[in-house]
Amino acid sequence: MNPMAAASARTWSSRQILTIGLLAFGYAGYYFCRSDYSVALPLLLAEHPGAASQIRFGEIASLGVLAYAIGKFPSGALADLFGGKRNFLGGMFGAIVFTLLFMAGGGFPVFTLAWIGNRFVQSLGWAGLVKIASKWFSFSSYGTVMALLSLSYLFGDAGSREIMSLLLAHGMGWRGLFATGAGILIVPFVASLFLLRDSPAGLGLPEVQENPLNVYADGHTDGHADGRESTGMMSILLPLFASTSFWLVCILSLCTTLLRETFNLWTPTYFTQFVGLSNSAAASSSALFPLAGGVAVMIAGVLSDRLGPLGRGRILYTGLFLTTIALVVLAQIKTHTAAFIPVTLVALVAFLLIGPYSYLAGAMSLDFGGQRGCATASGVIDGVGYLAGVLSGSAMAKVEVTFGWQSMFLLLAAVALVSAFVAALAVAVQRRRAAVLHLIPDPSAQASAG
Repeated sequence: MNPMAAASARTWSSRQILTIGLLAFGYAGYYFCRSDYSVALPLLLAEHPGAASQIRFGEIASLGVLAYAIGKFPSGALADLFGGKRNFLGGMFGAIVFTLLFMAGGGFPVFTLAWIGNRFVQSLGWAGLVKIASKWFSFSSYGTVMALLSLSYLFGDAGSREIMSLLLAHGMGWRGLFATGAGILIVPFVASLFLLRDSPAGLGLPEVQENPLNVYADGHTDGHADGRESTGMMSILLPLFASTSFWLVCILSLCTTLLRETFNLWTPTYFTQFVGLSNSAAASSSALFPLAGGVAVMIAGVLSDRLGPLGRGRILYTGLFLTTIALVVLAQIKTHTAAFIPVTLVALVAFLLIGPYSYLAGAMSLDFGGQRGCATASGVIDGVGYLAGVLSGSAMAKVEVTFGWQSMFLLLAAVALVSAFVAALAVAVQRRRAAVLHLIPDPSAQASAG
């Protein structure tokens, strides 16, 4: 067994299982106040018809993603310095408030304010989740743990879309969708408030082991003269920013977040405008994207724990290269093609893309940051990614309105291809680091011995 898989292997305790359950349940609940915009978008466009309105709603989505990206940067620092539970609960509470504000609005100014506020406060949640996970689980199970927790945003997305499609089929309007989403999120908020703990230390339980490949494990103690570890923000940021692998992962986050956010936002509209599905059928079919992605995340997470230090990187570049091929095929679909073909291809893109994507602000953030800086790593990686995700709204709307859906998918294929090359480079860099730390054999040493 390789060193990564051999260390700290043990059965999870009941308290660890409860922690995973609360984090997954809570973060899934976030999506009832996030996916509602995408699902309601065809109804909002029907109420405000015209290409100008479509672009304006795309701009609102882009501003929301920008607010989410901006919020990601301080959210990680807040979780690392003050604990993850405050982030996790604060994001839920704010999402409930701003979702109700959007529901009460009747025009673009309130829509814009409410959606920006909603996405900004929701940026707190994932960094809080990552911080809590780092305290409760050993590095030997990061892939599996973060795969399970990533299911929360995938199946939460899929489940919320499916529930909202049923509500649409029974005649509910977009305001009803927003009110329902806010009401549902109250349940995990209350459960987490009373049952979730930041770490096992407060319960008298032992600490867990962090990844020896984290950026603070190079012998740079960055501490005080008396041996105490420095806890300032710069002592967390500098080792991250000095890591080449970290910046390559940030570039991957830029590309893959653009891909994911574009599909999350525009899939229901593509299914109604191009494929010809009804609003409820489009909402239901769009749930296949996060559902297929969820299956891939679980497979990729468990597999990466078994493949050793470089496993996640190898899965990354393989998945992204295959995503490129799937997007090129999707771009060849013509109007009046049988609906199951584009629907299946969208699900295939999700299966190939979302597994690798889930590593970046999840298991890889834990790998880079360990217990000390994992939330900051996750916040920066996610924040950089969502800066590109801003383009998924207005920019992609302009591409589609001007050139059509097929051209948009070809553009996304080019982005996926760039991602695949960057992922391959990241694996090469990480291989050298693992060899230096003697976690894998040094290829140069083996060549000299031969």
